[in-house]
Amino acid sequence: MVDSIGDSLDRALESAFTRRPPQSAQAQMKYLVKQLKGTKATAQALGISQRTVERYVAGKLKRPRQDLRGRIEREVKKRWQPQVRAKAKKKAASTDGLVVSTRARFGFTAAPGTTDDARIRDITQALPPEFADRLFTARDQGATEQQLQQIAADGLARMYFRADNTRAHGLGVEFTDVEHIEIEL
Repeated sequence: MVDSIGDSLDRALESAFTRRPPQSAQAQMKYLVKQLKGTKATAQALGISQRTVERYVAGKLKRPRQDLRGRIEREVKKRWQPQVRAKAKKKAASTDGLVVSTRARFGFTAAPGTTDDARIRDITQALPPEFADRLFTARDQGATEQQLQQIAADGLARMYFRADNTRAHGLGVEFTDVEHIEIEL
């Protein structure tokens, strides 16, 4: 499975959690019912029946199917510790920036006579706060994976390939075939 930038941003924010999210299916379901203000809304969010939600809350069902378990965990993590998540986003977007580690194909558009053949590269590069802000803002506004990749490519082009715009002016970077990407705050 190929990593996505959106998933990697979510994992980076989860690393800022100060407490573990609920672990058992019953505790997770109770948390979702409380957050979504009812069993009906929880059932709709998870794509299951309201009665099934009630059974998990009551403890009659304990082990969800694998696909349902994944949906429950995603929904819980999405809502867990919103203030901690917001604080981590703000810090990354204002002072710290983030670190991108990736294995992907990079190609270039540059002056004639230079090499522009795309090749797989392993890169780990710190990006300044402005790129963290752009990534989180785009993610919150529902940007596609392609748009998030373009923002990451712009950041990597500026910081890695153009050395914070001190050399190789006008070098365009193409970021494709992402095999792995990990973002850390």
